[in-house]
Amino acid sequence: MRLVLTGAAAVLLATFPASAFAQDAYTKAARAQFDLIKGNLSKTAAKVPEELYSFKPTPEVRSLGEIIGHVADSNYLICGAAAGEKASQGGFEKGKHSKAELVKAIDDSIAYCDKVGAALDDTKGAAPVPFFGTQMPKLAVYNFNIQHCNEHYGNLVTYMRLKGIVPPSSEPRK
Repeated sequence: MRLVLTGAAAVLLATFPASAFAQDAYTKAARAQFDLIKGNLSKTAAKVPEELYSFKPTPEVRSLGEIIGHVADSNYLICGAAAGEKASQGGFEKGKHSKAELVKAIDDSIAYCDKVGAALDDTKGAAPVPFFGTQMPKLAVYNFNIQHCNEHYGNLVTYMRLKGIVPPSSEPRK
């Protein structure tokens, strides 16, 4: 079989970065995505004043601190699943309330996910693990965690904007 590229396909292929075809491209891309969101989550936890950790825009939703605790709990749960392990820690959403405790919880959970991500490559990432009643590739579970972190960072951005705080993702880059 002979592959023939049209002009547009050849141009697209020529402009696509060679690094995208590198070994473990999927895992490296996932780690890069986690690097973006983990920085925003950690900076948010550190930036928001302690008195706003109990802030809820409406009574029905989690407080800002509970969201940070929830993300920490979920990082341990989801990254643990990606590693084929049980969650090694938890209880932050309901059990921790001070800024110091929650900053530590989110930063420690991020470090745990970094460790899990560092142990993955595209081959290991294809291995199935149990996840929410099904089997899913480890890398898909790791990516699910990234999506979950982004979802809740969006909540935190709204909370910060309501209180006149510029979210870390909107700060000028240095």
